[in-house]
Amino acid sequence: MITEDKMTVQERAQLEISLPASLELCRLGLATMIDIRQSFEIELKGAIPDTVHIPLFEVKRMLGDKLTEDEQDILDSGKPRDIDAKSFFTMINRLHHGRDHLLLCICNSGRRSLTSASMLRELGYPKALSVAGGFQEWKKLGMPSIAQAALAPG
Repeated sequence: MITEDKMTVQERAQLEISLPASLELCRLGLATMIDIRQSFEIELKGAIPDTVHIPLFEVKRMLGDKLTEDEQDILDSGKPRDIDAKSFFTMINRLHHGRDHLLLCICNSGRRSLTSASMLRELGYPKALSVAGGFQEWKKLGMPSIAQAALAPG
């Protein structure tokens, strides 16, 4: 898996898609946006409506990939949950193969989602892309998010 900091400009260009293009693909039913932020980030900043939440660092840990010190610090900041490999692959296969959807990874800034898209491609999902600018771009464009209070169980 190529991490964002080691990608060439060309590799990045092959993996990135703009937020407006991503939204249009989702609206047309051709793509699913996957929010790869950690749970605590979503609780603090808000959730993106109509996304599937699959936290990147838990997936990396499940796959046996070594987390960097920064990634482990971020993982330790929240309440990590164990991700079941069968559930993960069932969900991804249902979206990618069953619905023939593009998998649009989104994080906070667009950096971790590049790593996620690269990882998904290495796992055999060639239609994985990274949403450029991430949640920061989402907010910059004035898009709505679901506040923490709305996420809390009733």
